[in-house]
Amino acid sequence: MILLSLIATLGILLYAQFLLNPSNRGDFIPYVMVIVAETILVTHALLSMWTILSGRTSAKTFGYHEARRVMFDKKAIKAAGLTDQPELWPILLNGKQVLVDVFITVYGEDIEKIRATATAAMAIKGKHRTWILDDGRSDDVKALADELGCHYVRRLSSGGAKAGNINHALSIAKGDFFAVFDADFVPRPEFLVETMPFFENSTVAFVQTPQTYGNLINMVSRGAGYMQTVFYKFVQPGRNHFNAAFCVGTNVIYRRAAVNDVGGIYTDSKSEDVWTSLMLHERGWKTIYIPKTLAVGDAPETIEAYTKQQLRWATGGFEILLTHNPLSPRRKLSMDQRIMYLVTATHYLTGIAPGILLMVPALEVFFDLRPVNLTISWQTWLLFYAGFYLLQILLAFYTLGSFRWEVLMLAAVSFPIYISAFYNALTKKEQKWHVTGSKSKVQSPFNFMIPQVLVFFFLAFTSVVSIWRDLGNSQLSLATAWCVTNTFILGAFIVVAFKESWHNKHPRDLVPDPVAGITDVEDGTETAPAVLANTIDRPALEAQAAANGDTTEKNDTISVLAADAAEDENTDDIKNGVYAK
Repeated sequence: MILLSLIATLGILLYAQFLLNPSNRGDFIPYVMVIVAETILVTHALLSMWTILSGRTSAKTFGYHEARRVMFDKKAIKAAGLTDQPELWPILLNGKQVLVDVFITVYGEDIEKIRATATAAMAIKGKHRTWILDDGRSDDVKALADELGCHYVRRLSSGGAKAGNINHALSIAKGDFFAVFDADFVPRPEFLVETMPFFENSTVAFVQTPQTYGNLINMVSRGAGYMQTVFYKFVQPGRNHFNAAFCVGTNVIYRRAAVNDVGGIYTDSKSEDVWTSLMLHERGWKTIYIPKTLAVGDAPETIEAYTKQQLRWATGGFEILLTHNPLSPRRKLSMDQRIMYLVTATHYLTGIAPGILLMVPALEVFFDLRPVNLTISWQTWLLFYAGFYLLQILLAFYTLGSFRWEVLMLAAVSFPIYISAFYNALTKKEQKWHVTGSKSKVQSPFNFMIPQVLVFFFLAFTSVVSIWRDLGNSQLSLATAWCVTNTFILGAFIVVAFKESWHNKHPRDLVPDPVAGITDVEDGTETAPAVLANTIDRPALEAQAAANGDTTEKNDTISVLAADAAEDENTDDIKNGVYAK
């Protein structure tokens, strides 16, 4: 990874030198468009390399390992007759017993998803209280809480969305620490064992774990899921080095005193997680990220869900840029933290850049305007261009285990979402909260991709004109190749939309696919999704793994969800059965 990052950095610098060389400058308008777009991409690529290369050390210190060793008093547990009930083992931190609350935020999700998450949460090793925070105000959810024996909280309004829901619960639950899980993220039994020891350091505000997805069943969910892998596997660990790892809203545990110090979870943004992290860092708190899968959830499966998720995330990032710029001298951040939060605030500009570059070939085809001068051959341009983009693809290939064209497709077609998000942040337009993966209203995917459809037809027409021109000149131009490629990518997205629309009109009662995998951000392997079950048929799973050609221990289909439990003395961590293939 270090070698690839260094080589990729060299490729980035050479491409930047090529673009900025005055002798290579073409016509003003396309040249400026390319410079603006590529400056965004090159800058973020370099900062990503810097962050990745900074994250080669573990966040686990000697103090962490010692705190984990004495986390449970085994003699007292045995004397109390709790050996077979790890979810009731008192948690010791710095010699004192601490109280932990586990919050499950609910807002209209499917009842069976909530059941799976709540059941798993109650089975987490270490004494804790499980709370269902129901902003959907559902009697069925209340009945489920009563059935499972966990606490239930319902408030009269939904003010502040998810952040308001958590803050309301904090006025009732009085634990020293509280974990937060979205309703579709099923926690593993060892969540507290892996995270609580970090709090032996009294300056640690929260410990964040990755979002790992168990529903990579179609092109949208795979693209959305794999798109996050580089961030969770390499970038977030690097941010530990700068004390700039931020919360992602779920699979996280907070120190209550730290949240109280900043007045609760931030409520004035739909990206309450990043904003709360920023507030904590400004107050001098330390944050920790560990790249270990400790909960498995759902990526958006539809174009509607993906669009709404990205719109919410991007708007929150742009809000930081426009209203709380981390470079302002008023911000009490270190220089490293300022840079990291600037990257966060401007990250979704990298999603707008492809939209700018899509228009450049049309300027050549219709107006004979070129971004580079005519003395530059397409072979020379491709040499420098490949040094940047092909090495980025190689890095992604290494990270994901193979080339994921779904990621390329979504990255290329999402620019209207991010332009809309920037407009929302600029005009302070209020957004309604949407649940990722919610299927309460099935709408046509084309309702959420009108700009992409219009751009596709424009590029298709431009491609036809460009090909006709090249045939007349008996020479293939770079503009034609670029335009046809972009047309193909947007066309693939439209095909995905047609397939989704067809499935919406022809629903079927499907049995959950036991082979559909998740990506473990820790080792990049695909493993089974988390589903509700009562037992784990280990021999059957191992046989199925062998049939799939996945025979190594690390890539065992059950390794991410179950095998780690074998490391503990008590293997009944999963006795309530929430992990099976």
